[in-house]
Amino acid sequence: MSVDARTVKELRDSTGAGMMDCKRALTETDGDVDAAIAMLREKGLASAAKKAGRVAAEGMVEVFSHDSATEAILVELNYETDFVAKNEAFGELLSTVGRAILDADVETGTGETAAGFEVGGKKLSEILTGAIVSIGENIGLRRFVRVRTDGGRVGSYVHAGGKIGVLVEISGATDEHADLARSLGMQVAAAMPRYVRRDEVPESEIASEREIFRNQALASGKPEKVVDKIVDGKIDKFYRDICLTEQEYVRDSQLTIDTLLEQVGAETGADLRVERFVRYQLGEGIAKKEANLAAEVAETIGKSS
Repeated sequence: MSVDARTVKELRDSTGAGMMDCKRALTETDGDVDAAIAMLREKGLASAAKKAGRVAAEGMVEVFSHDSATEAILVELNYETDFVAKNEAFGELLSTVGRAILDADVETGTGETAAGFEVGGKKLSEILTGAIVSIGENIGLRRFVRVRTDGGRVGSYVHAGGKIGVLVEISGATDEHADLARSLGMQVAAAMPRYVRRDEVPESEIASEREIFRNQALASGKPEKVVDKIVDGKIDKFYRDICLTEQEYVRDSQLTIDTLLEQVGAETGADLRVERFVRYQLGEGIAKKEANLAAEVAETIGKSS
């Protein structure tokens, strides 16, 4: 049957599908617009499922917060190539996802956790699937976490256009400590601490490090009588490397973070204490696909022979 151009245009406007796809769908459904929409949705979903199998190791880490600065979330949304970052639709998608999670009363999770969150009557999973179809790449909500405080402030910092994101909970902090909160976020981003203070470090981890340091000292020929002192010194440095409050302040190496908190607290009459922090680095733990040129050449030769 023949399909008039007006109907094709209306279908295209309502679905966002290509002109020829709309014409083909209308032809195959004998002009039934609803059936054509269903067909296009089915094809779109199939396309999205195929794209969802590809590795999405690029993306963006972003912070979303309420005006009170007592609560914020960190979100990692992944895609396949940096080209997507230039797409205005991706920015809108990230904002939609972030606001939906911020409004939900969930502490932490993944895309599966947030799949049922609703935005404007649509589930987040449906919104993501639609984005995969329209943008043309696999896009996935990898993870999110919420940090909130009662009687303090949540500081945030995003580095390198969304490559690293940090949230820091500081008890005793108020609006006048906004700069400090941001600086602590920068510290976590740059110095990569793993714990806030040394009493959080598992004893098993310290025991393991102590054994390694001891064996290193003995292997280097150090006398037994000085080995314990050497090991104690290395353990102390280990704490300074992995514990936020013992690290050198990245903006002033004469200060430790503990000293900074004491200094600012004394100046403002506040009892400041870092309670926790969360650091997301984009794509950490995701195995990126490596190009194998030899295999690609062999495959090309095989297809042409």
